[in-house]
Parts: sequence; structure tokens; C-alpha cells
Amino acid sequence: MHTFARLRAAASAALLLPLVSAGPSATAERPSSGALQDAFAAAAAEYRVPPSVLLGVAYLQSRWDGHGGAPSVTGGYGPMHLTDARTALAEAPHHSHGTEDARGDTTRAARGGREVKLPDPAALPERLRTLERAAALSGISEERLRTSAAANIRGGAALLADAQRQLGQGPSADPADWYGAVARFSGADDTATATTYANDVYDVIRTGQRRTTDSGQRVVLPADEDVKPRRAGTVGRGLRAVDAGQTECPATVACEWIPAPYKEFGDKDYGNHDKADRPHSQKVRYIVIHDTEATWDTTLQLVQNPEYVSWQYSLRSSDGHVAQHLRLKDVGWQAGNWYVNAASVGLEHEGFLVNPDAWYTEAMYRASARLVKYLAKRYDIPLDRHHIIGHDNVPGTVPTAIKGMHTDPGPYWDWAHYFTLLGKPFVPSAGPNAAVVTIRPDYGRHQPAYTSCAKPGDACAPHGSGAVRLHTAPQESAPLVRDIGLRPDGGESTNGVNDTGARVSTGQRYAVAERRGDWTAIWYLGQKAWFHNPRGQRTAVNTQGKVLTPRDGLAEVAVYGRAYPEASAYPEGVPVQAVTPLPYKLLAGQRYVHGGMVPGEYYFSPTFDTKGHKVVRGKEMYYEIQFGHRVAFVKAADVRVVGK
Repeated sequence: MHTFARLRAAASAALLLPLVSAGPSATAERPSSGALQDAFAAAAAEYRVPPSVLLGVAYLQSRWDGHGGAPSVTGGYGPMHLTDARTALAEAPHHSHGTEDARGDTTRAARGGREVKLPDPAALPERLRTLERAAALSGISEERLRTSAAANIRGGAALLADAQRQLGQGPSADPADWYGAVARFSGADDTATATTYANDVYDVIRTGQRRTTDSGQRVVLPADEDVKPRRAGTVGRGLRAVDAGQTECPATVACEWIPAPYKEFGDKDYGNHDKADRPHSQKVRYIVIHDTEATWDTTLQLVQNPEYVSWQYSLRSSDGHVAQHLRLKDVGWQAGNWYVNAASVGLEHEGFLVNPDAWYTEAMYRASARLVKYLAKRYDIPLDRHHIIGHDNVPGTVPTAIKGMHTDPGPYWDWAHYFTLLGKPFVPSAGPNAAVVTIRPDYGRHQPAYTSCAKPGDACAPHGSGAVRLHTAPQESAPLVRDIGLRPDGGESTNGVNDTGARVSTGQRYAVAERRGDWTAIWYLGQKAWFHNPRGQRTAVNTQGKVLTPRDGLAEVAVYGRAYPEASAYPEGVPVQAVTPLPYKLLAGQRYVHGGMVPGEYYFSPTFDTKGHKVVRGKEMYYEIQFGHRVAFVKAADVRVVGK
């Protein structure tokens, strides 16, 4: 979303304990690969919690990863994600931008950030204070709960056992008897979220899971297909009922109506979104994935500020709770490109781009995937990376806007896992000489070097990533490819975590330009770009796909950041919008994968009164293409389609 310098200063002043990254020392003896499995078994026996319940809860919280002792987005530690409110508001590094304009309509003034008041750490909800309670119940120090995976698991087991006691139920060896305790473990303050969380845990128990964690531990949860949790009367006690209001959510997520204001406040200005009539007025084509760059409470403050910007949904990291702010028929000011805004739904996920170990929970990934599947089905949106895009894939509208475009959710968002949850994993669909590749590194093993997470130029902590870096030649020592839109002066791309100039991301598809040994070249921003794709650790898979190239006789084709209609399509009273090329060219002989044909379209809505709003749709058609890290548009009349 946005950078708030004053927020960070206030957060730092409110901090009681520093963020701790307390991973094992370089000289420490590495535990055996089965130590974590043993720790779950021991904690389950000690607190008389069924092992499958303990493993299922930990999987939903962390997928059994420990993240080297670093805290999550919401200040949670270890496999059990035990939360400490004193770190939840810690000063976290944020990504920065120049001029921020979430509206992305060059006919109106830019919309940027606003200062908001941070909550008092002492007043944060129980879901952000579970580590302190686990320490009291288990007798284990808070420091140990943060830094020792085995201690953390014991603390989580103590919390589950205590929740079972508070519900008036004794220990039981039957996982079916622990539904209420699991719901309470979520820390949710409403029945719907607690229930959804418990349902997810029991789904994990039924289906089973196995994986190797970030510390090399092999953990297995055998499937228990016959488990049928006893739910009656175990969840709702003391929890509020959410205001579903006008929410448009699937029944499988806990969704609350927290509306963004549509308010006029003088001088022909209003906020914080536009009334529309989608999909009757215009088709919804995209779902845009953001991270909030703020805590949950701050995020809700921002979206309820009429002088700020807006988006359709926010998702909470700790438990996957969803808040809807706009009706889907209305247009949010979220993507920085008015063409994309008018045709998209925006999802903000609680998180911070440049803090690699401020990890998202499995609960939030799952809730987000279910919401996206619901929206995709509702609007017939393909589940691919041409239509399910990050904020960092949205193009600038004009050349001067390129530098200010946002870079979230960034290289640490796990697109491969996300699309697996969507039921559309990225798998090979063509042979070794395919004309198209889909970027698909192994997220955990693929750890490219990044800089500028905490301070400019400083190295970021090693971490899994779904992004792959691009070079000008097939060797690591070759310079990175250049992005003349980001650096018109010809400056070089960098390893900076927010520098998208030489980066491709999991799920994106590109036309192959050449193959040479362990290296593959693709067409990217009008140039040949090489990435390392060695046997045994592939960073891309071969796939089928149609590509575009300039039609015969054209040496180059203009590339656009928005698909606006031709001048003759505008009715009287609606100013003609410039169709301004970006500073890139699609050259003869180059090929780019296209994501479908779209009409030239402009939503005219510069006034609070909706009577004069119009959708202008012309005869000019465009193709969306995967041109660089961001998508782009070319006129259909300028290109021809080749391939299968």
C-alpha cells in the first residue's frame, strides 16, 4: 500500500521490545531432521492434546516453519505462532515510493497517504498477546518461547489444553472433541472467524500434510479422513457476531462489513471511491493482490478515512478474517492505474513487503484463495497470472507514472503455494523445446540475494522467494537487464528488494528467445533477458501459450499502460483521454505472451454526483501482454498472434 514515515516514528516510540531475529548460531549443532516431529509428540503427550490437533493447528499457523525466531506480520513466533503485542507495532521496514497515486487517473489530482493514530500496544486484542499467556501456563520463559521451536510447541499445547478446560471439557484422545478449543486458539473475537479457523484445521487433519520445513525438519501429519468434530455449543461463548452487512463473500470465509465512506467534502472533491454499476457498466477482469504495509488496526483506520483511498477487501494475517469495504459494483482507488481500477477488485493482505520473515499465516493464504476463487467464478476471471496480479504487476499509465508504481506484495509472496490453493498449480504442459516458459522456482530453496530491506544497500536476510533475476548474458557476472521506464537516464537495475526492473515472478509466462546450457533467455521489455534455469533446480517450467509479434511490415509496436478508446469514441461532455505510449517498444522478431483481448474503455466519473458518469467504449481493441515484470497493452491492429 503506502509508506507512512510518521506512522513508523510513532510505532517506534510505542515499542516496548525490539523485533528479535534469534535464529540458531552458525556454530550451533543442527538438530536431527526428525527433532521437530518428536517435539510435537512430546508436547502432545505432556498436555494430553491429540497429536493431530496440535500438528493441524501449527500447520495453519506456520506450515511448521520457525522462521529462525523472527516474528510474523502480527508479532507471532515459532511453529505455533505465539504472539507478542510488544512486537506487533515494532518499527518494520517499509517500501518507499515517489508520488503515490492509488487512483491512477491523470485527469484528477493524485491520492496519497494520510497520517493516522496508532493503537496503544497495551490495548491490542488477545490474539496478539498469546505468548505471554503461554509463558504463564507452561512456566517457560517468553524468550525461550520466541527462540526454541520445541518450547514454542509446548507453549501452544498449553494454550490448547487451557482452552479445553475453559470450555468445561476434560482432556480427550479423540480429535473430534477439540473443535471448540481449536476455535478459541485462533484468538478471533467473533464466532464466524473462530469457526472458519477450526474448520480449516480439521480440513488439514482430514487430508493430512507432509513437508520439509525452513529449518530442514521433516514433519508428517497422517490423514484422518474419518474425523468428525463435535461442534455444538463449543465456539460461540463470549464471542461477538460479525456484522455481515452487505458483504459479498463465500460461505467458507469469515467476512465482516466495515464500509469505506463515500463522502463529499467540498471544492468538488470527494472520497474515497467511485460509485459504479459493475459488471453491467464494465467487466471485472482482474483481481489485484496487495500487502497493507500497516497493521490490521491501522489498515481499518485508513480505509475508513474519506480523504484516503480504498479497496474492496482486507485480510487479517493472524486468523484469515476478512473485512469488505466496498460493494463489488463500485470502483476502489487501489491499483494506481485507472483502467485497471475500473476493471478490478483489490485485496489488501496484512503484511510488510521488505520484512522477509514477517511471514503470512497459512490461515490468511487459505482465506484469500477461497475469496479469489469465489470472485473469479462470479466474474468469469481466469485463474492465471495475467488476471490474478500483484500490485507490482500493474503498469504505470504514462511514462512519468512508472517510477511511482508500487512494488507489493513483492518477491516474498508465495505465488506457487497461493495458486496451488487456488487449484491451479504451475506445472509443465509442453516439451523441452517449448516456445513459452512459466516462471516457477522452488520457493524454499530459491533464495536470491536482495538488498535494502532494513536500510538502503544493506543485505536482506536470506529467504525463500518466488522471483527470478534477469541478466544481459547467460552468466551470473553479467549486468542485470535495464528498465528505461524506471531509469530513463540509462541507469542499471539493482538487487534492491523494491527494484522490479530485472525481475520475473512465479506464474508469469514469457516467450523463449534462446536456450544455452543452464540458461534460458526470454523477451522482456523489448530486449533479450537471461535467467539461470539449471537441471535439478529449475526456475521455470515449459508450457503452452499463444504469443504476439508485430504484424508484417512493422519494425516496432508501441506499448501502453492502459487501454483507452480512440478519440472518436468519446461523447460530448467527456474529455478525450490521451493514448500515451510508454517508453518501450515491441520490436520485430520479438514475441510476448498475451493474456487476452480487451476493449478500449474509459470510465468517466470525476464528480460526486453519479448522474454524469459514463463508460466510454471504442472500436479499438487491445491485447494484454506479459511485457516485463508488469503487464502492458498493445493495439490488436499492430500485432499478429502466433503459436498454439
